[in-house]
Amino acid sequence: MLQCCPNGARPADVYPAVPMTPRHLARDARAVAGLGVTSFHVHPRDVDGQESLDPGPIGAVVSAIRQAAPSMEIGVTTARWVEPDPFKRTDLVQQWARLPAHARPDVASVNVHERGWEIVCEALESVGIGIELGVWTTGDAVQLKQTGVPSGTVRVLAEVTVTDPDTAVAEAVRILKALGPMRVPILLHGEEGGAWPVLDYARRNDLDTRMGFEDTLKGPDGTWLATGNEELVRYALGQAVSPRLAERRRPGWGPSLAGLRTRSEQRR
Repeated sequence: MLQCCPNGARPADVYPAVPMTPRHLARDARAVAGLGVTSFHVHPRDVDGQESLDPGPIGAVVSAIRQAAPSMEIGVTTARWVEPDPFKRTDLVQQWARLPAHARPDVASVNVHERGWEIVCEALESVGIGIELGVWTTGDAVQLKQTGVPSGTVRVLAEVTVTDPDTAVAEAVRILKALGPMRVPILLHGEEGGAWPVLDYARRNDLDTRMGFEDTLKGPDGTWLATGNEELVRYALGQAVSPRLAERRRPGWGPSLAGLRTRSEQRR
């Protein structure tokens, strides 16, 4: 499975191609759904462009995406940097239950290293929203093993925050080893310079993965800025891209992804 993560916690003015509004997120969801992507993880913004967990922005974004890509799994974040108080996060999650079905997210990510993560998971399960558990380090992996995977968890997100392309895969291996066998699927991904090497490793080891502007603004050669999430997804799927990109791709490098089924605290 390939998930698309179109914006993440990036500043609203980071790059014009990064979608922030419901309309632009819906546009990108429709585009990548046409390529076979079935899961879309977004960071909704309020009218001021700030990340928000309030039901209004959540519902507006989810509703727009649902209309554009009806079969897409839609996920959102519950990150600490959006709302530091875990009890307020829990209350906001419970308010999502009042949203109409078409405006309610299917899943939400919860980072294991954040204080109060377990009660946030309980709140999500209570309102029927699936849980994606974010594991950023081997320490997080050990903690999850000791605590156990909460009921309602649909996948574990093994998130490699090491951005050096030469060492990111080694960190991925360490996290996976610490996690060991899981009763739910593991989605492995990297970020920035480590995004493409980790994606390649995930595919070679039959793991779910993801790609989008949340993880990197650049294509596989690490130099040019992608024109959009659709372009990044095409590269992740091993599909044809424009001649401009094909010419600048480093010879002999790139993800071998035939047959793919279609942070620092400033990331997911």
